[in-house]
This record gives sequence, structure tokens and C-alpha cells, in this order.
Amino acid sequence: MIGAYALQVFKRIILPLAGLLLVMIGLGLLITKVLEHHWPFTVEDGINRGFAAHRTDPANFITMIGSFVGSTPCIIAVTAIVALILLKTLHSWREPLFLCAAVSAQALVFLFTTLAIDRQRPAVHHLDNSPPTSSFPSGHTSAATALYCGLALVLAMQVRRTWAKALCWLLVVFPLYVAISRLYRGMHHPSDVTASFLNAAACITICWLGLGKIFEGRSRSAVVQGGQDLPVRRDEALVVDQVAEDVPVRDERQRL
Repeated sequence: MIGAYALQVFKRIILPLAGLLLVMIGLGLLITKVLEHHWPFTVEDGINRGFAAHRTDPANFITMIGSFVGSTPCIIAVTAIVALILLKTLHSWREPLFLCAAVSAQALVFLFTTLAIDRQRPAVHHLDNSPPTSSFPSGHTSAATALYCGLALVLAMQVRRTWAKALCWLLVVFPLYVAISRLYRGMHHPSDVTASFLNAAACITICWLGLGKIFEGRSRSAVVQGGQDLPVRRDEALVVDQVAEDVPVRDERQRL
């Protein structure tokens, strides 16, 4: 049984994530090696320079909070708390596992992509300390997208009214807030955060569909097993047999 589940996880989640990793690495190489001197990558840093030229103390403070929202400690803490709340309220492992899987998957893809792609950060003053990873892609943006868009998907599936679903999807404001903050603070090129949106969206899709298939297969298996080898007491079997024998006799008497 465990081996069957492991095979399903490998086929439906690990293999697609490996494919996504290759796509992200290919995209990074395309941007940094092939299209580096072509539009729009020759002008994208104008956004960073524009932000840097118009920095203010209030905006610095607001974007500092936005950068913290996408930081590793904050993402881990919020994911753990939200997963526990989902488990207690929905009484199901599917939704909290999905959320944790999506956040973890994007982190792994991000980490291995940065090991393969060496891209310098924008040539502006950086307001945050530069982590030892490459600029491509943005880990803060990817993590925030996986967490808050994944949570929006889970919550939207729990409600029926359109206005309630729209309210759930307002959570997408958080990854946008993080992405703009990272651009403002000179930590990433615009193409870095764009690639992060793609990474997180793909991880959400893979984990949602993959875990959905795994849980559906588990439920189907439980139903099939539940209908087999059910114990029947001897007295119950005798009563059933007696009723079956009496039915033809009663039908014959009714005809007479």
C-alpha cells in the first residue's frame, strides 16, 4: 500500500516538478545567456532605476514590510499556522497537505534553479541584505505566491457564492505586494519576479491536481475494500435465506 502511494507521488508530483525545474533552468539560461542583450531585457532595469530615484522614507518602510512578508521565516510560520487551522476546521488532510506541498515544491525548484543560474542583482542601491542566491528567480515572490494563491484556491473551493469566491482571491494582493517591494528595494529584475509567478503557479497546479488524484484514488480504494469481505452473522444469514424461500410461496398463494 505504501509503495503504491509512493509511486503515485513520484508519478504525479515529483516527475512534473522535475520537468518544471528543467523549464525554469532553461528559462534562466535563455534570459541570461541568449536574450540578455535583446529587448525587453535591455530596458527592464529602468523599472528598478525609476524606483530607486523616487524612494522615500514611508515607501522604504512599507516595502520593508512587504519584503518581510515573503521572507523564509514568515512564510514557514504562516504556512504552519494556516495548515493547522485548515486541518482543524475542514477535518481533512488534503487541503493542509496541498498548501505545505505547494510552498515546499516552489522552494525546491527555486533553490536548484539559483544553483544553476548565476545572475547579478540590479545595479542600484540594495535596501536589503543580498542572500547568497542568484537574482533569478525571486524566492520571496515565489513563496508568497504559492502560499497566498494556494490558500485562496483552498478557500474559494469551500464557498459557493461568487462574491465570497472573489473575496478569497483578494489574497493575491500579498504576492503582488511582495513582488513590487522586491523591485522597489533593488533586489530583483522584473523578469526575476515574473519567472517566480510562473514557478509558483506551476507548483500550485501540480500539487493540487496531483494530490487530488492521489486522494481520489485512496477514497475509491477505501470504498471498494469496504464493500468486500463484510462479516455476516449466521442468524442473519438464516433469516435472509428464510425470507428468500418464503417469497415464491407467497406469490403462488396470491395467484390462487
